[in-house]
Amino acid sequence: MAQAETDYLIIGSGAVGMAFADTLLEESDAHITIVDRHGKPGGHWNDAYPFVSLHQPSAFYGVNSTQLGSGEIDTTGLNKGYYELATGAEVNSYFEKVMHQRFLPSGRVSYHPMSDYLGDGKFVSLLSGKETQINIRKKTVDATYYGTTVPSTHTPKFEVKDGAKMIPPNALPQLWQSAGPLPKKFVILGAGKTAMDVGVWLLRSGANADDIVWVCPRDSWLLNRNNTQPGQEFFHQTIGGQRDLMAALAAAETADDLFLRLEACGVMLRIDSEAKPSMFHYATISQGEVDILRQIKNVVRMGHVETIDQGGMHLKEGDYPMPAETLYIDCTATAVERRPVVPQFQEGLITLQMIRVPQPAFSAALSAFLEVTYDDDETKNRLGQPIPLPDGIDTYPAATMVNMMNQFQWSQDKVVNKWITQSRLDGFGKMIFGVSPDDEEKMAILGEFRTNAMAAMGNLPKLMAQADG
Repeated sequence: MAQAETDYLIIGSGAVGMAFADTLLEESDAHITIVDRHGKPGGHWNDAYPFVSLHQPSAFYGVNSTQLGSGEIDTTGLNKGYYELATGAEVNSYFEKVMHQRFLPSGRVSYHPMSDYLGDGKFVSLLSGKETQINIRKKTVDATYYGTTVPSTHTPKFEVKDGAKMIPPNALPQLWQSAGPLPKKFVILGAGKTAMDVGVWLLRSGANADDIVWVCPRDSWLLNRNNTQPGQEFFHQTIGGQRDLMAALAAAETADDLFLRLEACGVMLRIDSEAKPSMFHYATISQGEVDILRQIKNVVRMGHVETIDQGGMHLKEGDYPMPAETLYIDCTATAVERRPVVPQFQEGLITLQMIRVPQPAFSAALSAFLEVTYDDDETKNRLGQPIPLPDGIDTYPAATMVNMMNQFQWSQDKVVNKWITQSRLDGFGKMIFGVSPDDEEKMAILGEFRTNAMAAMGNLPKLMAQADG
């Protein structure tokens, strides 16, 4: 068995692992070993469908040292008027560039693709079967805790019987290569952001809205991309949106009341104004995408699919017939599993989780800074408290409470606060610190934001208690 040494062994070369490694390189002289099953860096982006893109601005994604994209505002398309969203291909290229132009030339990174981590510092090459034992001088870093999956790599939880045809979204652009006639009816399975992307792609590629059926076990509330933009020109939308969010959190009586208030002030969107969403996963969308998706009128709300056969779908709450030639598109993979939070920093182990939502890259980069800046795990865990990711809307207040508490802790720590204000991945801090004291209008918005935030902290325990009860 081969032997090697390293300071940090990072499991996973996706966005989280890469962002953590990048900050380690910048802030320390540590040696880093990265192990991943994929053949190149980028994690799940290697398996994503070809028409995928980020749903938040590129400015908030990637590693801290290297800009993703051009930093320009889109002038066409559904994201017109907003900062660019990197495509899946661009993200893949970006992570390869970071690995081969920054990490490996440093001489302090050892990268092992196509390798499976076995535990206890041991990994095996998937191609040769050769095993390597790593002597880890400091810590193992688990960048895979959320178990991210995409449709092309997961196993559906329902049965597809012979005669029924189902594909992942990856196969949609290749339909023109089919030997037989192209399908005339499409069923989108799933209600998350992937399903929304598929709906938009089908309609913009020429499918008739009447030929699309959308199976939505639960409707979702969605973040309005209008309120997630970096840059001073978006101050009123972004910081004003945060002000309005805090006002809603301060005044809401229930979770349903909270989201209705957020919809009224433009922070949240929903696709069907008649449906009552019960899910919130931080998916971000533009009003233009919502308008397109509203063209799909055949929405099935009969629970999860249990079986698909030539006659149609058998769902938890009944049957839904479909023609035999229907094409089913599986969008049911779980992008981020809702796993219990655990302390990020433990003896010999770092388990990366989000400490600001919904920003996994920023969270990983800041966690790396905490690791190299402070000596004791107690301080690191106090400043890097994982956020319990919401599923239903009733768990959103608890996530928001931890998010706000983390932000307060960082603001009180001069070293951390300075790092954040200089971080490429933190656009909002720069926006706030860039306000001139002479700008009375913006200073007033900041004052209202802070006042509302204090009131929100007072009301959040009441909303959280309703979820616990």
